[in-house]
Amino acid sequence: MEKIFDNKIALVTGSGRGIGRAIALYFAQNGADVIVNFFRNRVPAEETAHEIEKLGRRALPVKADVGNIADLDLLFEAVTKEFGGLDIFIHNAASGYNRPAMEQKPKGWDWTMNINARSLLFGAQQAVPLMEGRGGGSIVSVSSAGATRVLPDYVVVGASKAALEALTRYLAVELAPKNIVVNAVSPGVVETDALHHFASMGGQENILNKFIEMVPAGRLVQPEEVAQVVGFLCTPAAAMIRGQTITVDGGYTLPIK
Repeated sequence: MEKIFDNKIALVTGSGRGIGRAIALYFAQNGADVIVNFFRNRVPAEETAHEIEKLGRRALPVKADVGNIADLDLLFEAVTKEFGGLDIFIHNAASGYNRPAMEQKPKGWDWTMNINARSLLFGAQQAVPLMEGRGGGSIVSVSSAGATRVLPDYVVVGASKAALEALTRYLAVELAPKNIVVNAVSPGVVETDALHHFASMGGQENILNKFIEMVPAGRLVQPEEVAQVVGFLCTPAAAMIRGQTITVDGGYTLPIK
């Protein structure tokens, strides 16, 4: 049976674990070959690639710090060499220094902005020619509520995500004539291994229950649910959704708290 992403090539940055892993596997489950990008943790990325191959799809793990222009060049060189084209670019890799605004330092600002926002712009510059050769494509970025809401100690990450959403709008307009659809997805609190790890490390196992109490839907978002929305934005059914940020949070950001 034909699948929606058969013969498509997808690059998912930061896809060794968490949301990125779920996105990579979703594309593979639906027929795509996937480039699995990672920076520090090779083992989870190779495990993700192995899962993709078990699904009968090609997987290419590539180590690259997307916040570094030279590494970004190497990433796209690997895509070009292995696949010769690209249909889907998912900008998921993210990092940041969580500190109050008055304690932020230039190094933390540069690090966060380069990985979270700059890499979308310069990644898109390299992805677009690869997509044009295949008749068009899709670009989706993963944002967060901090782009528009004030979260504790989140000033630099929030600013980078706001920049990410602005870039999404500008790219959507500029790339529309090239048949490239650009959008973003903003997840709420997503239930990942990392979330459980940090909660336990801080002795705050009950913090997850507090988050759940604040979600009208009554539970945390699952990585697979984010992946499904990201995937939808790369289908023909979403062709007229352009430059939008789709919130996937179970209603978490709706009430005034």
